[in-house]
Amino acid sequence: IPPFDDPRVIAGQGTIGVELLAARPDLTAILVPLSGGGLAAGVALAAKSISPHVRVIGISMDRGAAMKASIDAGRPVQVTEHASLADSLGGGIGLENRLTFALCRDLLDEVVLVSEDEIRQAMQVLYHEDRIVAEGASVVGLAAVLAEKVRLDGPAATIITGRNLDMRTFTALMAGQDVRIGDLDVKGKVYGT
Repeated sequence: IPPFDDPRVIAGQGTIGVELLAARPDLTAILVPLSGGGLAAGVALAAKSISPHVRVIGISMDRGAAMKASIDAGRPVQVTEHASLADSLGGGIGLENRLTFALCRDLLDEVVLVSEDEIRQAMQVLYHEDRIVAEGASVVGLAAVLAEKVRLDGPAATIITGRNLDMRTFTALMAGQDVRIGDLDVKGKVYGT
């Protein structure tokens, strides 16, 4: 089964949109981590089927965001992949993309990119405020909110998934130490300063 460009994967991911709106029918926005588009397409399709006015915003890292580059180009394109704290958002969408490109292009209200520093800050906030260990790819929605890159007019949700991360890197980031991610130095900053 393809990891994202498959109707069954998209449908399965769509259940998250159904669950979000079942729990909070008053949501005005859903911020979704965006990579190949399976999660974003599924959530957007389900959420907009239930509540057509809910805004669905795809959020990715600013280092090699393939879906954003493809939407901007009007067709699937290749991008250079870079190391990132949000590494599971990396990779392409496939030049022969059958489903997710069109769904994301047509259903996402906006696509926002966040920096490595903004991702680090969101990881720190989740850990220090809520004791949640979250990988960089899953905190991009919170990163966009904290960086004031999205406009929220009411209740909003984001999806926090997984703890698929290198714990040495995570521990260093939480302690405010500098870390090297591929060719990039992410400057440490002690939380709350």
